[in-house]
Amino acid sequence: MSRRLRVAASLLGATLLAAAPASAQDVVALTGITLHPGDGDPVENATVVIRDGRIVAAGADVRAPAGASVVTVPNGAGVVTPGLVAVGAPLGLREIDLEEATRDDAPEEEDADPIRAAFSAADGYDPASTLVRVARLGGLTSALVTPTGGLVPGTSALVDLGGETPAQAIVARDVALHVDLHDGGVDAAGGAMPMALTRLREVLEDARLYGRQRAAYDRRGVRELAVSRLDLERLQPALRGEIPVVVRVGRAADILRVLELGEEYGLDLVLAGVEEGWRVRERLAEAEVPVIVQPLTNLPRTFTTRGSRYDNATLLADAGVPLILATSGAHDLRNLRQEAGNAVRFGLDPAAALRAITVTPASVFGDGSRGVIAPGKIANLVLWSGDPFELSSRPLRIFVRGVDVPLRSRQTALFQRYRDLENVRRGFPGREILPGEGDPGELEGEAPEAEVAPDPAAREEAAGEGSDGEAPGDAPPADEAPTEAEPAEAEPAPESGEEGAS
Repeated sequence: MSRRLRVAASLLGATLLAAAPASAQDVVALTGITLHPGDGDPVENATVVIRDGRIVAAGADVRAPAGASVVTVPNGAGVVTPGLVAVGAPLGLREIDLEEATRDDAPEEEDADPIRAAFSAADGYDPASTLVRVARLGGLTSALVTPTGGLVPGTSALVDLGGETPAQAIVARDVALHVDLHDGGVDAAGGAMPMALTRLREVLEDARLYGRQRAAYDRRGVRELAVSRLDLERLQPALRGEIPVVVRVGRAADILRVLELGEEYGLDLVLAGVEEGWRVRERLAEAEVPVIVQPLTNLPRTFTTRGSRYDNATLLADAGVPLILATSGAHDLRNLRQEAGNAVRFGLDPAAALRAITVTPASVFGDGSRGVIAPGKIANLVLWSGDPFELSSRPLRIFVRGVDVPLRSRQTALFQRYRDLENVRRGFPGREILPGEGDPGELEGEAPEAEVAPDPAAREEAAGEGSDGEAPGDAPPADEAPTEAEPAEAEPAPESGEEGAS
């Protein structure tokens, strides 16, 4: 980006951010924008009006109502899109990967039961997680929070990235049931795909029997089941087709097996991973099964993903497969638009890429009230400084349920604190200065001069003559070898480049 464009973007951001943030009850009008509604063509010089947390009008012929808080973008420089929707990550459940105390996405025990259908992400979601605000600064306004580990990790929750309490943030609990037939889930089920599929079939059969003979189960009138009662209960909506079953799977052959399994049990399937989905894209399109793809997965990190390629998303979309784009985990959600931009780089239509991170995930895992800018929809949207798939673009305003949320995170706070090191306070205010530490003000200036301890031999000489009758201060004869108490002075090392230097 040229210096002129950088200056213009900075001035634009300063102008927009100078206005007071809006609450959900305010009427806000974004004018002079390029509108990308998510499910239609871009609209130049458009206006979007927000009231009571919802979009009331959007288009080129819309005017800002009287009394509205107007955000004007000069020369159509701003771009408005629906807020991005992330899927398949334990956002709000995991803070530090290597610290178990900060993880609520899976049981800590290594030998935990791999069947955890009753494990609900909604019960562990923390809206105060530092990763929530970091993800939001990437343009995300909603996320499908997903548990991890085991063959059946549990159920996910749809959340908006706003609100101070779980009740305020969670849109819907137990939105989808998750199954892992990728490397991790297969290992948890015994280490081989036949064992994992056999175990999964056993779980589904037990749940089907429980649903048909619940009264008999309560009277202990059915055979012993291999799944707990709470897991059996949580599996019922999936068997009835009321919630999607998200199956993580990689190889083409395994994808076909999962499609057959879904037809056998009447499951509403969504496939995630699908690194070799391009090989069976016609079958996926015929089944109308949505897929979740990470565009930057192109290396055969395991045997399961040996068929990975950059244009996987493009080939699937061109075949008519419903496409959702994703990132690799909770810490990388802020890179969702970068993943989408790379999918465009490898042939995906930009409009399809935008749908894959807005409309499609919002409709597959929600009620369609998010992911699109239209009258009556939830006002989750982002005002960008330019093309959201360009890394030089940034969010200027982010609205979550109509609330203009702060563009701050732990990362921006640390940046502001340490951007000028001259003004950073040293030390720990209020801590007692211990002996030998000196005055705290010395930290700002030069270090105090160190006191040199007197030489014991010098003190002895100063007290009087030595035993051999020498006067204090007399030097020993030049030909006298130094004693053990007075070590010989080491010769200085030769300068670099002098003869004898090693």
